[in-house]
Amino acid sequence: MLSKVEELKLISQIVLSDDRRAFARLVDAYQPILHNFFLNLTGGNEALCDDLAQETFIKAYTNIRQFRGLSQFKTWLFRIAYNEFYSYTRRTREILSDQPLEPPDLLTRDVEGNDARMDVFTAMQYLSTDERTVISLFFINDMPMKKISQITGMPEGTIKSHISRGKAKMAKLLGSPN
Repeated sequence: MLSKVEELKLISQIVLSDDRRAFARLVDAYQPILHNFFLNLTGGNEALCDDLAQETFIKAYTNIRQFRGLSQFKTWLFRIAYNEFYSYTRRTREILSDQPLEPPDLLTRDVEGNDARMDVFTAMQYLSTDERTVISLFFINDMPMKKISQITGMPEGTIKSHISRGKAKMAKLLGSPN
């Protein structure tokens, strides 16, 4: 991960001299976490995940002059990613979250070793998009409530509610005690 000073140095190189190598360093630094974020939101659809990530980086590059540096670049980038995902769902009218999948009686577990990580990933698909989003940002990307609020535009109390409900649903699906 880049420090805030490194981020600002790269951003200033991009703004002042249209340095594409500097932007490539930002992409290299944030591509993996952005990819995982979209992977959780899209239910594992790799092609859609790649498309959304690409659109996010294109929008970040074209709008980099609007970045004020008041927050970390990562927070600004995730806000673009969050907006891109919701724009996609509105454009395609796909029902990804408002109608979460019906939970099964038991999640099938692969005996050959697709361990608990796969079960957690599968269980996340039974959450609403808002629950998946905040759980992904909070637990997987280790972001504090304040940053999640900046990214999603949700009040911190709403974020806490989504995390609580999402955790309870996942615990029930995975057969864990609350």
